[in-house]
Amino acid sequence: MILVYVDDLIVAGNDMKEINEAKMFLASQFNMKDMGELRYFLGIEVDRSEQGMFLSQRKYITDILEEYDMMNVRPLKLPMDAHLKLRVDSGNVMADPEPYQRLIGRLIYLTITRPDISFTVHVLSKFMHKPTDVHYQCAVRVLRYLSGTIQQGILLASQGSAELKAYCDSDWAGCQSTRRSTSGFCILLGRSPVSWKSKRQSTVAKSTAETEYRSMALTVCEVMWLKELLKDLGMSKLGTTSIFCDNQAALAIAANPVHHEKTKHVDIDCHFIREKFSDGIIAPTYVHNSQQLADMFTKILSVEQMNQLMTKLGVQPQSSLSA
Repeated sequence: MILVYVDDLIVAGNDMKEINEAKMFLASQFNMKDMGELRYFLGIEVDRSEQGMFLSQRKYITDILEEYDMMNVRPLKLPMDAHLKLRVDSGNVMADPEPYQRLIGRLIYLTITRPDISFTVHVLSKFMHKPTDVHYQCAVRVLRYLSGTIQQGILLASQGSAELKAYCDSDWAGCQSTRRSTSGFCILLGRSPVSWKSKRQSTVAKSTAETEYRSMALTVCEVMWLKELLKDLGMSKLGTTSIFCDNQAALAIAANPVHHEKTKHVDIDCHFIREKFSDGIIAPTYVHNSQQLADMFTKILSVEQMNQLMTKLGVQPQSSLSA
């Protein structure tokens, strides 16, 4: 397998002879430099241990903090104030939006290995077109959080079952300006997080069941895509994927298609999920809200909740890994 990004390549496989032959062939066709074992790729650092591969963006974070002179500030324990409700008209509009847009763009790229800031960055990115000084201060607050968590990253565990598990959640009418809901999901391969997202829904939902079901549909789409990708990588027997949801009404709709009054607003999603359920591809499953990993992608949590979910998700500082 060869991953190509412009002129950067990662060559992977389970046969070193074939890997070397592939590299020799590529070198015969292009002017290339072999950088050896994967350590650094597009700002992502890769460290190996007995526990697996640890992905982080330490240098990328350090560069941002140095640029904004935030290396020696007092760190914060949360990326956003849990009591703050941002609106489009919060504060005074910035005369030049470019500094805000540039900072948010850099933070968006950082969410590749930092799911703990995904929801905050999702909220802040909604104001890219017309940011205010309040929005900018909230973005700077994220840097204060990062200053105390530079070593944080995700662990792709070397041990674990070859199965996909997905968690989905939503925050009903969470957007203060549009009253649209936010969908959030995270998907694990064994014990390793491989996909996560915070996304504002395209329409206003009239009930929690509706917004939770739309979140489930978004998660199922991602699961389907991941299964096809993993099949190309040789993992063709992944079995049924559990979709963990903490909303009983959404689970009832998935199990029983005859809920006409409750499902008329999400008719297509109902048929889509029912089809995948009937085919044995997914299995909607209840999970208590205290164990809902996707909470991190739909709302700001307390420090205790945040740390608990990050541990379960495999988000940790590199210092916690054994050599």
